[in-house]
Amino acid sequence: QVQLVESGGGLVQAGGSLRLSCAASGRTFSSYAMGWFRQALGKEREFVAAIRWNSGTTYYGDSVKGRFTISRDNAKNTVYLQMNSLKPEDTAVYYCALDRQGGWRWSVTSNEYDYWGQGTQVTVSS
Repeated sequence: QVQLVESGGGLVQAGGSLRLSCAASGRTFSSYAMGWFRQALGKEREFVAAIRWNSGTTYYGDSVKGRFTISRDNAKNTVYLQMNSLKPEDTAVYYCALDRQGGWRWSVTSNEYDYWGQGTQVTVSS
């Protein structure tokens, strides 16, 4: 099994920044991707960004391109989401997830991810 633990959420004013972290532990895989999703109240879960663990290549959802950056620290088994120029519409619970087949595909669909963290709340005030 894999355990994913997010941290770093909080309250920030519009235009501000936050950095989320997701620490992974447990079983390892030869080739996978880590992703971030978010879910606002009353809305469906939305893809934010993903990173292939081995190569570090990244993929972003249109709504966050140019503002958010996903990265990873292999030694710490941690993936990060740096969020800049935050907007009130970025308010959501943010989840990290692991796609065991992420070495060969970019998945933006939540049901294709195999493991999930508990989520961390991000609130952006106007």
